Amino acid sequence: MAVADPTLEIEHELLASGARFVIGCDEVGRGAIAGPVAVGMCAIDTAVGAMPEGLRDSKMLSEKRREALAPPAAAWARHWAVGLASAEEVDRLGITACLGLAGKRALISLHESGVRILESVVLLDGRHDWLNPALSTPVSVRTRVKADRDCASVAAASVIAKVHRDHLMIESDATEPGYGWSGNKGYGSAGHFDAIERLGVSSIHRLTWLRAPALRS
Repeated sequence: MAVADPTLEIEHELLASGARFVIGCDEVGRGAIAGPVAVGMCAIDTAVGAMPEGLRDSKMLSEKRREALAPPAAAWARHWAVGLASAEEVDRLGITACLGLAGKRALISLHESGVRILESVVLLDGRHDWLNPALSTPVSVRTRVKADRDCASVAAASVIAKVHRDHLMIESDATEPGYGWSGNKGYGSAGHFDAIERLGVSSIHRLTWLRAPALRS
C-alpha cells in the first residue's frame, strides 16, 4: 500500500485562523531504556514553502533517509528546536513529566530565536496534551493522532529530533563503551540486554525502565 505524503492542510487551517506560527511537535525516545527523551519542534508561518521531498514521520524512514532529510527539514522550518530530558530526570520525574520538561526546553529555545509562543499554536502528535502541565503559562495546543504521519511540520520535527537524539547516543560509544549505542540508540535489543548483564548499568540507563533478566529478581 502506498504511503501518502504529509500535507500542510492542518497548518494552513491554523494559520488562517490567526496563529502567528504553527509549531509542529513530536517526541522521540519515549520507549528507550537508556538516553534522553527528546522533543522536536518546527515552527512555520504563512511564508512556508513546499516541504522537503520525501518527508515522512521518522519511524517510516531508514536511518540513511532520516540523516539526509534532517538538514533540509531544518532549513525549511522558520525556526526549530530540540529539547531533552535526561535518563536521570526520567527516573526521578517519570516519562510523561519529562516529555513536558523537554518540550518546555524546546519552547524556550524557540522563544529565544524569536517565535511568539503565546500567539502560536502547537500541533502535537497524539491524543494527550503533555506539554501544558509543564508550563507556568498555558499555550495553545492542538492534539492530533498520527500528526507525525499526516502533518508536515510534525513530520519535520520528528525527523530532526530523531537524528539529533541518535547522534547523542552514537557519541555515547566514546564515553560509555560496550553497549552498542550506535546500533540500538538506547532501545532494548537483545544485544543491549546482554551488554547490561556483562557490564552492569551505565550512567545513561533509565534504571526504572530496565527489564534485564539480572534485574528481575
